[in-house]
Parts: sequence; C-alpha cells; structure tokens
Amino acid sequence: MEFLSFDPKSKSLALKKAAVPVPKGTEVLVKVSYSGICGTDLHIIDGSFPCKENGPLVMGHEFSGLVESIGSEVTAFSVGQRVVVNPNDGCNTCNHCHGGNYHYCPRGGIHNTIGIFRDGGWSSHAVVPETQVHLVPDGVSLPQAALAEPLSCLAHGWDMINPVTIGTRILVIGAGIIGSLWASLFHLYGQRKSVIVSEPQSKRRQLFRNLDLDYQAVTPADLNGREFDLAIDCSGSAAAMEAAFPLLGNGGRLCVFGVASPQAELRIKPFEIYMKELTVFGVNINPFTFPKALSLVTAMADKYLDYKKLGIGIYKLSQYQEALNALKNGDISKAVFKF
Repeated sequence: MEFLSFDPKSKSLALKKAAVPVPKGTEVLVKVSYSGICGTDLHIIDGSFPCKENGPLVMGHEFSGLVESIGSEVTAFSVGQRVVVNPNDGCNTCNHCHGGNYHYCPRGGIHNTIGIFRDGGWSSHAVVPETQVHLVPDGVSLPQAALAEPLSCLAHGWDMINPVTIGTRILVIGAGIIGSLWASLFHLYGQRKSVIVSEPQSKRRQLFRNLDLDYQAVTPADLNGREFDLAIDCSGSAAAMEAAFPLLGNGGRLCVFGVASPQAELRIKPFEIYMKELTVFGVNINPFTFPKALSLVTAMADKYLDYKKLGIGIYKLSQYQEALNALKNGDISKAVFKF
C-alpha cells in the first residue's frame, strides 16, 4: 500500500510503501477512495496541535472507501460495501462515556482520534474498528461521503445552537470549507438574507460566492456598525473572535467552532457579557452525531456538496505538497486525496 508517513519530531511528511495490513478480530480493512485534509491537520503539521508522539503516524481523519476485507469477528459489514469512517470514539467505561459524552473521555474522544493518534486515511488502505465504520447511504457518492466527518461536527454544533429561528442575524467567521458548510447548513434550514460571511482573503470570498447562496461575503472591516444575534467562528483566530464579540447584540451568542492554537488567548469584557447577557460556547468533535451527518449528506448531496462549487481541490497522494500549498495560499477551500 502507499501512504503518507508523518514524523512528529521533524514535523515532516514522506510518501512510503508497505504491505497491505490484515484486519484482526473486529477490525475492517478499508480501501480508501477519498481522504480529506482538515485544518486540524495543518495545525498538526506546523506543531500547534497535539498528536501521536511515539513514532510515525498516518494522518487523515476524514475518509470514505470500500470494504476490502474483514476480521474474523466482524458481523456488520461485508467485502465490497461502500463505507465511511467516524474517527472518534470513547473508552466506553468512564463516567463521561456512560453519560453519552465520549468527547470528554480522557482516553478517547480527541485524545484517540484515527488520523491523529491512530493511523488514518492518508493511505490507500486503513484498518479501523468495526464500531467506527458506517455504510454510505444510497444516493450519496464516495466524494460526498468523505465530508461526513466535518458535517458530524457541524451536527453537534447545530444541536447546541438551536433554536435558530428564521431571520436570526448570523455571522459566519471564515470562508474556508467549514464556513462554507455552515453557510450551506443555514441555507438548508431556510435562512436567506440574514447570513453574512466574513473573510479577509479575497480568493476565499470569491470561492464562497460560487456557492450561490445569496449570502454576502465581506471583509472584516465591512462589519463595522452591524449587529448579530449569533456568530459562528470557523477560523480558529482569537483576533477574529475578539473583533466579533462587540458585534453581538443583546442575548447574542458566540460559537467557537474553529480550532485555535492551544496557546491563543481571547480578551473579552465581562461587563459586556453581563449587560447584554451574552453566551460563549465551544463545539468539540462529534459525540454520537455521525448518523445525523449521514442524513445531512443525503439531504445536502448534489445541491450543497458539489466539490467544484465548494472550491475543493482533488489531488493524488504524491501531490501532497502541492495540496498543502494550495490550502495555505487560499487557492482552494479544502484538499482531498483521491485514490
């Protein structure tokens, strides 16, 4: 098999080959078809997000493909089925897991994610637990299914921010792929003229306009004098969140969705929280929302998940440096490896 090996010490990637692994027990061997590069992956590569440290890692936590073989104890899947992988799970023994909050699990959740702490999908083949494999719904293509993981995180965020009534004044901060998916989700649920997207990069503003959602894509400076009921940060920028905070009206809410550097700090005024009764909350991965994400993928499908409209670039695994450069330059909203 062909795979990208990440060295956590040198923060470098290398294209390598090895024998195709054999799944054991309750494991499933997935022949990967599409595997995305997430913003978190960029943070891992630049050393600002924690990952496996004791040895090389195959990154990639957003991938879809075909079942190539199964372990002797697998009962839910068979060879040839189209599947997508949920990279997150819990230990299933701690109080958090028993309370339905595996994203708080000290041994699971973001601390044990496939592609971050376990080998993932930047590879032609990936071995994953049966419990983290899902069938791709009929009518959904494998490229669309590769977006299920980020949409599962959005589904968790959607549960947290609701109710969001029609006409809610919404600010989406950042026009990368996550900002575009949030905007598409709002459009799916009936929001029209009340959504504004803030993005400093002109290339990304233009990419966002290709979605044809009839939402304004403006620069941060264009937000002066505006007021919002809800702001969704998709940038992970503390400065962007700081700038958005005073724009919240009475009863306003700030959702911190983008992954910031662990060292980033946010300065806000407690008196403003008191006077306006503001709320700030975070969204941490996807606790039990993967089935909801598959329903979202089915509902959004061709109308919202068109790679060209979303500005998603497709690359061979050997083109990884080109893909990373295009992402950093804002030429594309997201990069996906096609095998």
